Amino acid sequence: MIKRHGEAPEAGRRYIRRPGVYAILPRGRDLLLTFQAQPSPEIQLPGGGIDKGENPIAALHREVFEETGWRIASPRRLGAFRRFTYMPEYDLWAEKLCHIYIAHPVRPHGPPTEVGHSALWMAAAEAAETLANSGDRAFVALLQGKGRP
Repeated sequence: MIKRHGEAPEAGRRYIRRPGVYAILPRGRDLLLTFQAQPSPEIQLPGGGIDKGENPIAALHREVFEETGWRIASPRRLGAFRRFTYMPEYDLWAEKLCHIYIAHPVRPHGPPTEVGHSALWMAAAEAAETLANSGDRAFVALLQGKGRP
C-alpha cells in the first residue's frame, strides 16, 4: 500500500488519478529545486505528470528540464506516495500518485521552459522544512536520515 500524505480524500468527491514523477537532485549539501509562481507561490521538487503512453523515466527527464533547465543522469526510484488535492491549473480534483527519484544534476542548458518556474538551489536541511507538500519533505528528510516517507 502506498502511504498518503496531506489531506484525506473528501467523501463523495470524484478524484482523477494523476501519476507523476519527481526528482531529488543533490549536489553537495544542496538540492536543485523549482520555484513555481502560479497558481500560488511554492517551492517544489522538480517534476510533474506522466503523459499518456510516456515512460516514467522519460517523463522525469522532460519535467526536470522544463522546470529547471537542467539535464540529469542516473535516476533511481526511491518510492512513492499519494496525495489528494485540487489542481486549479487543470480545474480538477486529483489523486496524485507521486513517484520519487534521486538523480544527479549534470548541467544547465538555459532557463526553465515552463512558464512561471525558476530553478533554485537550497540546503537539503532547509528544503526538508520548506518544500510545499509533506510527501516531498518526508523523502528529503529520509535521505538525510531523519525520517520515513
